[in-house]
Amino acid sequence: MADEVVLPIPNLRVPENLFVLSNPALKHLHDNARKELLEGIKADQMGPYYRNITSSSSVLSLDTAFLAEMDKANEEELKKLDERLAEAQKIEGESEISDALKARANYLTRIGDKEKSLEAQKLALEKTPGLGSRIDIVLTIVRIGFFFSDTDTVTTNMAKAEKLIDEGGDWDRRNRLKVYDGLHLISIRQFKRGGELLLDALSTFTATELLSYNDFVALTVISNSLALKRVDLKKRLIGAPEVNQVLPEIPVLGDLVKNLYECHYDKFFIALATLEQTHLIPSRILSPHARFYVREMRILAYSQLLESYRSLTLESLSGAFGVSVDFVDRELSRFIANGRLHCSIDKVRGIVETTRPSLKNAQYETVVKQGDVLLNEVQRLSKVLY
Repeated sequence: MADEVVLPIPNLRVPENLFVLSNPALKHLHDNARKELLEGIKADQMGPYYRNITSSSSVLSLDTAFLAEMDKANEEELKKLDERLAEAQKIEGESEISDALKARANYLTRIGDKEKSLEAQKLALEKTPGLGSRIDIVLTIVRIGFFFSDTDTVTTNMAKAEKLIDEGGDWDRRNRLKVYDGLHLISIRQFKRGGELLLDALSTFTATELLSYNDFVALTVISNSLALKRVDLKKRLIGAPEVNQVLPEIPVLGDLVKNLYECHYDKFFIALATLEQTHLIPSRILSPHARFYVREMRILAYSQLLESYRSLTLESLSGAFGVSVDFVDRELSRFIANGRLHCSIDKVRGIVETTRPSLKNAQYETVVKQGDVLLNEVQRLSKVLY
């Protein structure tokens, strides 16, 4: 287990509330988001962050008295930390110097001063000897990247954390890294790999400095509902006690996976629309992928139903999904044209006929595509060599 308590800094609920407040479509959530945002800023004395967001956007109006109060508190605390560091450098050993550097870096991280906190954390990393403590510092830098939506900082330091853990990271830090990596992969629309990592960490979750347990389970269910096959959905998700423990608090997740598994497609569509409004669009991580996710889940449901039949009437399809015939006709036509559904629509007879692709043809196409990629790489290499 990790030998130190991992501080929940920076507070990732703060940019989440700022995101909600910045989205005009989420006006019904603005009052609560504004309240929580200001409470978070006040609790961590986030003077630099408050100054930055009030000067760069209009979501919050500047309260000069509030800012002055935080600036004073920041100045006093940093003075104490600088004095403690100077004392350690003067008369104490490497361990005390490392502790003083980490305390200063963590305070700058807490108050949301991006540049200074990154600089201080990197200095603390250089002066910290223990592998476990070094991993914790790198993961703190990753959280700074998440906080400020700095993908370069996240990817660079995720790779550094993986390297350090491979050198001898303990069980707890190895499992925490899975959550960090899973969250990052989901943020860049790699739901399958990200979902696998979150699912692996489901029974060992400890990364509460990154997100709450309920939010972690919600992300696990959302990502794996899209990624898992139907058999695995029942075995690894619906039957997981960790998921069932949280579902009463977030019923829409239960409605989503259970209705998909039990083929209640009309209820599944309702749950998916509810999920989009309550969990996808208001989420800083998931919002950019909301339309993609909803589309892919619809394709998954259509495919699941069509696989069971050689043909279906448009009317029975529309009844199964609880939508109009015209809606099903338009949506299936779009997905068929894009090669996402293997079926055809006979509009005269009002029938949808499935056309299962040949396995040999699929293998042939895969070989051709991979061959093209290989030839392109060889041509590029030959230009470099000759």
